[in-house]
Formats: sequence, structure tokens, C-alpha cells
Amino acid sequence: MMDQLQTATVFWVVFMLSCGMIFNQNAVTAHKVRHYDFKIEYANVSRICHSKALVSVNGEFPGPTVYAEEGDRVIVKVTNHVQANVTIHWHGIRQLLTGWSDGPAYITQCPIQTGQSFTYDFRVVSHRGTLFWHAHISWLRATLYGAIIIHPRRGLPLPFPKPDGEFPVLLGEWWNGDVEQIEMDALRTGGIPIISNAFTINGQPGPFYNCSTADVYKLKFKAGKTYILRMVNAALNQDLFFGIANHSLTIVEVDGEYTKPLTVPTLVLSPGQTADVLVTATQDHGRYFMAAKPYVSAPVPFVPIPTTAIIEYETSTEAELSQPPVFPALPANNDTVYGENFFQSIRSLNSKQYPVHVPQTIDRDLLFTVSFNLKACPPGQLCSGPGNVTKFASSMNNISFIFPSISILQAYFFNINGVFSRDFPDMPPHPFNYTGPMINPQPEVGTKVNVIPFGSNVQLVLQDTSILNLDSHPIHLHGYSFFVVGQGVGNFNPSTDPANFNLIDPPFRNTVAFPRAGWVAIRWTADNPGVWFMHCHLETHTSWGMEMAFLVTNGKGKKQTLPHPPKDLPKC
Repeated sequence: MMDQLQTATVFWVVFMLSCGMIFNQNAVTAHKVRHYDFKIEYANVSRICHSKALVSVNGEFPGPTVYAEEGDRVIVKVTNHVQANVTIHWHGIRQLLTGWSDGPAYITQCPIQTGQSFTYDFRVVSHRGTLFWHAHISWLRATLYGAIIIHPRRGLPLPFPKPDGEFPVLLGEWWNGDVEQIEMDALRTGGIPIISNAFTINGQPGPFYNCSTADVYKLKFKAGKTYILRMVNAALNQDLFFGIANHSLTIVEVDGEYTKPLTVPTLVLSPGQTADVLVTATQDHGRYFMAAKPYVSAPVPFVPIPTTAIIEYETSTEAELSQPPVFPALPANNDTVYGENFFQSIRSLNSKQYPVHVPQTIDRDLLFTVSFNLKACPPGQLCSGPGNVTKFASSMNNISFIFPSISILQAYFFNINGVFSRDFPDMPPHPFNYTGPMINPQPEVGTKVNVIPFGSNVQLVLQDTSILNLDSHPIHLHGYSFFVVGQGVGNFNPSTDPANFNLIDPPFRNTVAFPRAGWVAIRWTADNPGVWFMHCHLETHTSWGMEMAFLVTNGKGKKQTLPHPPKDLPKC
């Protein structure tokens, strides 16, 4: 009898999937099921005088775009045909009760090994605009990434004029070497990883790098038309300025959430951040560069050459198309005033159709310091840190994260002891003048989570510190978006700073960059049970340990309880 029921169920599901729809009797409209096959395979790619076999999805670089409407179910079968272990993270997707599909290696799943497959299955809940997917193990997201484009529910109008066309614009980084080996070499020696060889727009570096004259992404504009650029900063280690010569940029969405329209000459994107930008073709003819270059808030090495793509007007003559494009005026690389003002200017739309619900009261009040550190070398070993006796490290609340050998979510669900501890502190264990004279306490190392009861309203202040070096960090929280209610320079003051919080229309993001030598305050409601990674989205900092995880406990009933893992969940 059970076999008959299972057969009937499978037939019904296959029938509905073949129709491309599943129907919810309580829903006003039907939602599609979107199927994708991701084959992880090597692709031969040549850039800036160098060719290599890079890890790709379906041989594409960048990878394929995933399209959906709000409410759709997305099913992606990932099959690994390369030697490296792989996982895929759906960056910004809420994963409501689908934490097993979130993707960070050793946090929610074991990696997909060579010859294995795993099917990610999730619903697109309360997102509109642009997000992206990327590998979430080692540095493989250098080549494994692509856009997620989410349209509003059918029949709902856009809160801005409908554009005449759209273009995904993915900003990335290119290394001539093997990125996995680059990370392993740095971790072995304890030194700083080598910087990238180039930045890219849709996988192309543009003409300002050696041997890259032909490696230029081009798009066509019609005079008077308005286009939406779906921007993604997929770079591993660099905030970026982006602009288009002789054109303004109007931001209408960030991180999958609508915003009040904001017109700027230059966009700022930290790694992991996305934005939808309206551009009106205000010129009659000609060629114009769109360009991205590093935005640096600390004295660190970076590639000074901008990546560029070219906009060509369809009405241009052959003579005009033979002329060099106009280059945009971008801020200086270290223009932190522009960068910080930009981030503070973004506001949620907060309309009748798209209201915001900022937690007004707080159940869990947290303060996490974000720091660079030094760790002592093993006895008898020379390291590449200061004095050749130290290794570079990083931490949150002075705890440098260690990845376990099986996933934390599996250990939690199946009550496996010894994988993680539940004592990540709510406050810094050693308070000090965080932005004052530099000190260097040795970080504790471990796999610790901070436990949040289901339904709690959480406020988290992320505080930069002067341990070793002050810097701005793009912090990404999995499983949730959050309201950025305040930020400032210096040490957070819990007595005075909350009086200036924006609790009306703060931006709703999944990745936040806070000021160098400053702090940022974020709020969210912990209504999604599971284990949720939080980390700096600069891969160098993540490799050094600048991360932790929240464990949100189950609530009451099936709709507040993490379901059983899928049968094909990879094993370690």
C-alpha cells in the first residue's frame, strides 16, 4: 500500500512539474517550478595573456542566470564533474524552512564530491530584483557565480517606470593561477594571499589590461530608452566603484528589496551586494565606457587598473564607433567620504504595496567585534606574518572560526556531539577601546554558535576594531535579510547612539559594509529555524576566521520546525 501511495505521489508531482506549475489552493495566482541543471565542469578560458581550465557551471563564465518570479519554486540539480569539492549558495535567498539548500560547506551541508549530485530545492519568498548564486567552498566563487533575476508576482506593477530592456552586469576578479592553491598557500604560510590579476565585467577585463583588447563586453543603447542594469559584485576581495560616462545611475533596489529611487554619479558595491540601477540613454550617439575600480578603506594592496565595458548607441556612425569611448569620472580609490555617504543614503521604499516592519523592541541585544589578529606559528615553523613567527588571522568577538569535519546543521539535527559548541558570546569577552591604540590579543579558535530562540527580535552591533588594522568589512548573514538601522564612526555608545536609529525606512539588506573605525547596527526577527552562517564576504578574511553561525531553534508546529534533510544530502 505504501509503495502504491509513493508511486501515485511521484506521478502527481512529475505531472505538475511537467506542466511547469504547482497550485496552492490558498494562493491567488499559480507559481511556476523552475528547473535547472548545473554541471560543474572545466572550461578553457583565456584572459590577459593567460589561458587556464577553470571550474565552471555548464562551461559558462560567468555561469547561467537563474530566472524566477516571487513565489516560484526553484529546483537546481548540481552534478560535480571536477576534482574539487563543490557547494552552491543562493546568496540572499531567505531559505524559509529550506536551510538544507543554503549551501555553505560544513555549515548546512557536506560538499558535493567528484561524481556526486545534490538537488537544491527552495522557494523564492519575498524577494524582487537581483540576487546571485556562487560556490561556497574555498575560493571557487572566483569562477563559479551567476545572477538570480526575480520578477514581482504576476500582475503586480513595478514601483518605478517599466524599463525598455535589462542587462545583467556582474563584477568579478580574475587570477591567472589556481585560486584554491592560492588560498592553501596563504593558509600554510600564514601570509597575505596574492592579489588578483584583473577585475572583470561579465567575465571580460576590458582593454586596459595586457592582451585583453578583444576581451570587452559590449551592449547597445537606443537614444531615449531606459534600461535596468542588474548589478552584482561577485569579486572575492574588493569593494568597487562603478560608473558610466555621461550617464546617471538611479538605484531602485538593493539586495533583492525595493528602495526609494536614488540618483548618483557612482555606485558603490561591496562583495556580495547587488543592486538594480536604471540608466536612461540620454545621449544621441557615440561610445561610452562603463567602468569599475577598487574602493579601498585601508592601506592594502590592490589592482589599480579599472575593468571596463562599452556602451554603443545604435544610431552611431562608423566614424563615431571608431573613436575611443568616453571614460567616466570615478571617485579616488580611497574616497571613504563618498563611500560612507552612499551607503547611508539608501532607504527602503516602505510603500503601501511594499511596507517595512522594523522590529521596534529587542529580545536579544548583541555586540560583535570584527578584527584582524595574529596567531603564533607552530614551534619550529617559519611563517609569513610579522617577525616570521606569526600567522595572519581574523575573528568575531576574538574567536577565530574553525570549520568542522561535518556540517553544523547535520550535527544539530541528529544530535551529534563534539562538532560545535553553543557558547559564542553575546558581547566581546575582553572589552577595550575598540578603535583606540592598537592591541593584539591572541584569538581563541573554535567552532561556536550563538543560540537564538525562535521568534526573537535581534539587534546586532558590528564593531570594527584597531587590532592589527582598521578596515571596512562587508558582513553577510545567511537565511535572513536585516534592517540597517544605524551606523557611525568610533565606538558604539549604547546610551546615546540608538536615539539616532532609523526605524522608519532603513535599508533591508543581506550584506552590509560598515565604516572603517566604526560600527553598524542591524535588526531582524529570527523566524526561520536552522543554522545560519554570518561572515565577512572578503574571502581572505573568511579564510582567516572572520565568521560565526547562529542557531535559531524550532518554534511551535510544522511551519516553525526545520524539516528532515533531503535523501541526497551529501555525506562527508
